[in-house]
Amino acid sequence: MFWKIVLAVAVIWIALAVVGALVKGLFWILVVSAVVFGVYLLIKAMSGSGEKSDITRH
Repeated sequence: MFWKIVLAVAVIWIALAVVGALVKGLFWILVVSAVVFGVYLLIKAMSGSGEKSDITRH
């Protein structure tokens, strides 16, 4: 029983280490992509193209 608990703790520790490394590595990519998407939505909202192709607009 003791070794099952040790194994479970080791597996959880390794999983958290991998997830932490992925979050640390991909954080700035997420930030940059969020900023680019926000700028895109702002430009699209501010443009006066008059395109009404959205299905919610009739």
